[in-house]
Amino acid sequence: MENEWFECKVTLDRTEESGLTKKVTETYLLSAVSYTEAEARIIRETQPFATGGFEVADIRRRKIAEVIADGSEADGRWYRVKAVMVTLNESTGQERRTPVVLMIQAADFHWACTRAKEWQAGSLSDTEIVKIEETPVLDVYGTEAGD
Repeated sequence: MENEWFECKVTLDRTEESGLTKKVTETYLLSAVSYTEAEARIIRETQPFATGGFEVADIRRRKIAEVIADGSEADGRWYRVKAVMVTLNESTGQERRTPVVLMIQAADFHWACTRAKEWQAGSLSDTEIVKIEETPVLDVYGTEAGD
């Protein structure tokens, strides 16, 4: 079975630097085979950082074609890039537009645009970047080792 991407929101208690405990909701993206595996994995990845209450608030399947990350601490933000791949049906002569979503890790919007253009230049088909938006995703957990 092929892994899919899931956007998971967890609500947990975090202790701030001031010593106060605050309830926060955090968003993560992870690769899993099913909702059940996604829930188990997000609990395993994030619960150790909670200082009290912990709840998986929401899990949604996301269609993501590619995740582009370099693991740099400076590139801490995640951007959702919507692109359209344009192909030509040679028998009918009609243009086909296929939407594609990428997740790109970047320090800022400008760097996300640069990375999207690099991806676009490496694509075998004609592509158009339609939209780039910053997401609330704090971290991305790809396929686990041994999977």
